[in-house]
Amino acid sequence: MDLRVFTEPQQGATYQELLKVAQAAEDLDFDAFYRSDHYLAMGDSEGLPGPTDAWITLAGLARETRRIRLGTLMTAATFRLPGPLAIQVAQVDAMSGGRVEFGLGTGWYAEEHTAYGIPFPARRFGLLEEQLEIVTGLWETPLGERFDYEGEHYRLKDSPALPKPAQRHVPVLIGGKGAERTPALAARFADEFNLPFGTLAETEQQFARVREAAAERGRAPEELVYSNALVACVGEDDAQVARRAAAIGRDVDELRENGLAGTPGEVVEKIGRYAELGATRIYLQILDLSDLGHLELISGQVRRQLT
Repeated sequence: MDLRVFTEPQQGATYQELLKVAQAAEDLDFDAFYRSDHYLAMGDSEGLPGPTDAWITLAGLARETRRIRLGTLMTAATFRLPGPLAIQVAQVDAMSGGRVEFGLGTGWYAEEHTAYGIPFPARRFGLLEEQLEIVTGLWETPLGERFDYEGEHYRLKDSPALPKPAQRHVPVLIGGKGAERTPALAARFADEFNLPFGTLAETEQQFARVREAAAERGRAPEELVYSNALVACVGEDDAQVARRAAAIGRDVDELRENGLAGTPGEVVEKIGRYAELGATRIYLQILDLSDLGHLELISGQVRRQLT
């Protein structure tokens, strides 16, 4: 079971704070550092000092980390044109020495689009599908050949399809709870399917849909990695769990029900239940970025038991 650190910087974080978390995650032997791709805080948070851009952040971290893999849950298809996005991700992959993973979703938070003047069409799944076709198509075009694309939303003509990522194949992540189109898209493009903040019952159902869609497309379902993203709130005892829950404005019982909350033993047991459903990777949503002791506890008493 891989454990990855997943942050939500739109809730309030500087680049230096994100760097400390990423370097701590690397030093503590977590598998990857991921961040969200949002421009506006949610809930009661003021989000100070303001948003940071996902791919600019990852470019900086690419030069200031050595081993840890880097990615987004999920890059919003509404934020960027697919051609420039392919260039950005390929460049960050080169800057990291081939450690980037590419999660792409439709984008869903209408208010952040309004706040920063970003178009937010009512129907976005077609944008996502075409962006995946274009980004992967540009990367996969052999050197010296040209890439053309004619879609409903985007048109590319005579593209040199450069630059190429450092990796021969950048892992693609697709996620979500959609019952039909999402599993079909994952079966077509994904190396990894991620279910965000899903219960055990939802996980079992959605993983089954993705496996079925993969088989229908002629792929072995086990070719895909299956993962969950879940909020983490771990403490050495109930009192520490309660303090950490209070620090992020959440109720302990709700966190135990919907996330990974409790003592290390409780969290290991719940992760085991996700593993029984086929999950081999967990993205731990870490909401208090100042609490590096939280990461130390998870690494020392949860991660080691799982490995």
